[in-house]
Amino acid sequence: MRISHRIMGAAGLAAMLTTAACTTDPNTGQRQISKAAIGGIGGALGGYLLGDLVGGRRDRTEKILGAGIGAIAGAGVGSYMDAQERKLREQTAGSGVDVIRDGDSLLLRMPSGITFAYDRADVQPQFQPTLNEVASVLAQYPKTYIDVLGHTDSDGADAYNQGLSERRASAVASYLSSHGVQSARIATRGYGETQPIASNTTEEGKALNRRVEIKIAPVTEGDVR
Repeated sequence: MRISHRIMGAAGLAAMLTTAACTTDPNTGQRQISKAAIGGIGGALGGYLLGDLVGGRRDRTEKILGAGIGAIAGAGVGSYMDAQERKLREQTAGSGVDVIRDGDSLLLRMPSGITFAYDRADVQPQFQPTLNEVASVLAQYPKTYIDVLGHTDSDGADAYNQGLSERRASAVASYLSSHGVQSARIATRGYGETQPIASNTTEEGKALNRRVEIKIAPVTEGDVR
């Protein structure tokens, strides 16, 4: 049986991270992994293994087709996403939103400091004009899947952080769908504190980890066959 390079790579990454995160108990001599380290490993592996769409590509494609949304022809995927990327960069310039290109996908990274007040899940009024622009661009380029992903830092209880990340992702998704983006294209997921992009040991790192991301992936002809 053949094992994909992706899974092998993930196993190697897990081993590397686990080894690096182990500490030795000075009293018992036992090696163990701290809760914080486990969270970091989960975040790294989650980002590595969960690169596909929330809910799975097949189910998402059925919803897309049911809504009458078409697919991008194979040769046109790159230029379609290029044009969308340029427009998003123009409309979010100076707003604090990062636009990240990853192959044929885009990721909008929005720090919670500009999108939400502390411990709240309603989009701040001062950010709504920027989110209006994002919604406008997404509506102009309908042949894409949209994942809205919520994240928190490690302060507070795990269960509370999970719920907060879900509520914030849902709030952004609802805002987009109420501003012209077809809901059939959108799915949400809250990751709580499990997907850090910086250290949770500093205030600067925690601020980076508190975020909502919008992942935009093309609907291709291969998806609808």
